[in-house]
Amino acid sequence: MKVVVLGAGGREHAICWQLARSPRIREVIACPGNPGIEKLGSCWVDCDPIGSTAAFIQRCLAEKVDHVVVGPEAPLVAGVADRIREAGIPCFGPGAAAAQLEGSKAYSKDFMHRHRIPTSAYRTISSVADLDAALDALPEQVVVKASGLAAGKGVIVCDDRSQAHLAATGMLSGATFGESGKTVVIEERMFGPEISVLVVVKGTDYLLLPPAQDHKPLLDGNQGPNTGGMGAFCPGTIVGSDALKEIQNQIIEPTLEGLVADGVEYSGILYAGLMMTSSGPRVLEYNCRLGDPETQPVLMRMKSDFAKILEATAGDGPSGVSVEWDSRTALCLVLASDGYPATPRKGQIIAGEIYSSMEDDVQVFHAGTANGDEGDCIVSGGRVLGVTALANSLEEARKLAYDKASRIQFDGKICRGDIGTYQEIHNRSESLEQQ
Repeated sequence: MKVVVLGAGGREHAICWQLARSPRIREVIACPGNPGIEKLGSCWVDCDPIGSTAAFIQRCLAEKVDHVVVGPEAPLVAGVADRIREAGIPCFGPGAAAAQLEGSKAYSKDFMHRHRIPTSAYRTISSVADLDAALDALPEQVVVKASGLAAGKGVIVCDDRSQAHLAATGMLSGATFGESGKTVVIEERMFGPEISVLVVVKGTDYLLLPPAQDHKPLLDGNQGPNTGGMGAFCPGTIVGSDALKEIQNQIIEPTLEGLVADGVEYSGILYAGLMMTSSGPRVLEYNCRLGDPETQPVLMRMKSDFAKILEATAGDGPSGVSVEWDSRTALCLVLASDGYPATPRKGQIIAGEIYSSMEDDVQVFHAGTANGDEGDCIVSGGRVLGVTALANSLEEARKLAYDKASRIQFDGKICRGDIGTYQEIHNRSESLEQQ
């Protein structure tokens, strides 16, 4: 197979790394890719799948591409996967109608409400005139969300009504997240530890991947603004087999059945971001692609051939694929640039051990890097690298990842110091028990 992976981040690097290990893959191409992916295959750096979808598809046809994997959410919401499949090329990723689960939080919450999928109480507004009534209908502590895509940053957790009012007015004015924030979802704030559950889907047929735990806030102790994710580990430690079965029965299967009932075809990844509350699992959000940085530790643990999953999802469905997982734990530590998530610095030269061999137990996945004019690798985005380690325990994986990260330097490097710590997990679980 010749496979093209759309995207340029750490998730796409991890996908390319996993595919490059497959005996079924003869060539991996990333579009546009990054310097780390260039070590695995080739990159179409001058290609724009969203702005010039027809030209991208024509290139795939001319170069006899067998499969396309869409990494980020923006091409999915724009309908790129639909057009690729219409051209006769198998594509891993849902179409535009299905991707509205992520592309519109207003649509997503209405979907959950219609299909009785456990989530928080909410109100959706598009005008400041409706803000006070929406806040009156909810508890004082709420979460304010931009309905549209905001690169994982469009969520503001509020401790009181004044914070909520400020967050919502900033979004509705367009000042905070542009058009994405001009419709706002205000939700009752839930409490408890979070878990990311990813499933490979075709219709109501699905394959469950091991759950992972992400760390969204920028700073230690879950302080600071929400980000796209500052680190993750797999398997998650807060969900046992009984809880996972409850998640499948109450959330995953009703979601897939609801999509079918609504006449929406779904093929690709469904990511359910959940909070394990004292009343059971509740959906925080849906994503329609592999999570970032969760993909990095999940795929580090996959021992089976990822290409078989792609083929099965394009065929009869993924549930028949037998997947072998490494029994060890994987942890991804994100190195971000000063100013992230609002205005990250770019252009700094990255020094240190930023490339890995295929079989290393510590992989450095490139997320926001580019080739500099002098041949150096430079910072080109907010999240720069994802140092991902595989080891016999979570603590050992932490030590390996932090040791590797300490040998990578660039001006303004940000790195949380508590990713995957037992104390952090204990505190979050204890917080849940106190609700």
